[in-house]
Amino acid sequence: MNFIEQIIEEDIQNRKNDAKVHTRFPPEPNGYLHIGHAKSICLNFGIAQKYNGLCNLRLDDTNPVKEDTEYVDSIKEDIQWLGFQWAEEHYASDYFDQLYLWAEQLIQDGLAYVDDQSQEEISKGRGVPTQPGTESPYRNRSVEENLDLFRRMRAGEFPDGSRVLRAKIDMASPNMHFRDPIMYRILHADHHRTGSKWCIYPMYDFAHGQSDSIEGITHSICTLEFEVHRPLYDWFCEALHIHHPQQIEFARLNLNYTIMSKRKLLQLVKENYVNGWDDPRMPTICGLRRRGYTPAAIRNFAETVGVAKRDNIIDVSLLEFCAREDLNKTAIRTMAVLDPVKLIIDNYPEDQVEMMDAVNNPEDEGAGTRKVPFAKELWIERADFRENADKKFYRLSIDREVRLKYAYIIKCTHIVKDENGEITEIHCTYDPLTKSGMPDSNRKVKATIHWVPVKHSKAAEVRLFDRLFNVPAPDDCEEGKTFLDNLNPNSLITTQAWVEEGLTYEKASTIKHFQFERIGYFYCDPDSTEEKLVFNKTVSLKQ
Repeated sequence: MNFIEQIIEEDIQNRKNDAKVHTRFPPEPNGYLHIGHAKSICLNFGIAQKYNGLCNLRLDDTNPVKEDTEYVDSIKEDIQWLGFQWAEEHYASDYFDQLYLWAEQLIQDGLAYVDDQSQEEISKGRGVPTQPGTESPYRNRSVEENLDLFRRMRAGEFPDGSRVLRAKIDMASPNMHFRDPIMYRILHADHHRTGSKWCIYPMYDFAHGQSDSIEGITHSICTLEFEVHRPLYDWFCEALHIHHPQQIEFARLNLNYTIMSKRKLLQLVKENYVNGWDDPRMPTICGLRRRGYTPAAIRNFAETVGVAKRDNIIDVSLLEFCAREDLNKTAIRTMAVLDPVKLIIDNYPEDQVEMMDAVNNPEDEGAGTRKVPFAKELWIERADFRENADKKFYRLSIDREVRLKYAYIIKCTHIVKDENGEITEIHCTYDPLTKSGMPDSNRKVKATIHWVPVKHSKAAEVRLFDRLFNVPAPDDCEEGKTFLDNLNPNSLITTQAWVEEGLTYEKASTIKHFQFERIGYFYCDPDSTEEKLVFNKTVSLKQ
């Protein structure tokens, strides 16, 4: 049980909010969700499920300049893909009329005023935490003048940036958010839902708590950077005499080798450092999905990370571990050779083709078996042969034996090189008594390697992904440099591989998740067609 659940269980025991639990996930639709949001999704929806409560989806759409229906649609898709369904769907814009009325109420109560200062003047007037700020020269306008100006702001009489509505709280507060925070700003911009109805828009701090209140949220769970906003959250609820949810903060998810800033992720997309929001190198949920991560792996990751009260940095290898753990149980096995060299079995019959039984998933008996053609000429991985092998290299070398997976034991006799000294052919002999079921099938050798038959395989494009950044903390830059200077130039390598001929487009696009035996887990990319299969490497078999 984490500290948030302890608070909730105590509230239930004390019959607070009639012992009900109602949470919400409130993203701003100004970008695609990332792995950090996934943790918040799992937390908010998970708590609602655990305590038989409700969890809303609320889109915090108070800034029309940055928001778009594309982002709204992607947010919904990602939440449902993770396995959750919201009880109610709301938008902050649903409450614009009520928020406006509450703003007028605060003006009438002498708790808000229209300020004509520029943003620069307002920022300067707030001062620093150790010294009181300077009151605005417009702070003591009459209620009547403030109401008149605010209504004219709404009517569109003033240009952007010329006036704001501020709460009148305490310009000497050590909490800078209490120093007459801005409640409304003028923005002559069409909104994705309300069109041109409004030209003034509420700030996050004025919209968020009231939206929670309207929806009857009991526990407003958010990340630690909003801890300093909590007194303001409370102040607005109390000043308006409305239902007062409890805000609880937890540590946000920070991963090494990863950028979480939506602004910077947007920059990567717009400046074509990546191929869109769903680029498999991105930490976005849609990027992780396209790379081949499963909802179960991400949910397990969120649960394993847990809920903390203080920020820390999680090693991305934990996310990779969770992917391996889930895919090991579910991914269908197949053989693929990514860096091929031809292996010729000299004593194998020229035109013979045998069908070998191969296991689809040793972790799942119900996955069954498949038939794989075996012939005289095979592709094997170049790294599985070494001409001058030391004692620690157990795979194929001259005069050394290995087992071909699902097939026979072979022994290398000689190799053929081209004019550049590169090995083009590896020749060997096979022992026909070492096939499964034969007298010598249990004879032990030190290594087993995989293969695909030259004449009974097909080409596929394989995209090998590495970490997008080559340093653990991409934001920690030398003077004069940015996070972009820490991009990994080898984060994507595209190569041609040879895969089993039974791996058809229909099979690949239906099953999607595969383990390329001895290599790693791969996912059938949406770019795949009948003519060309495309696979994304999700994660290697081992760290």
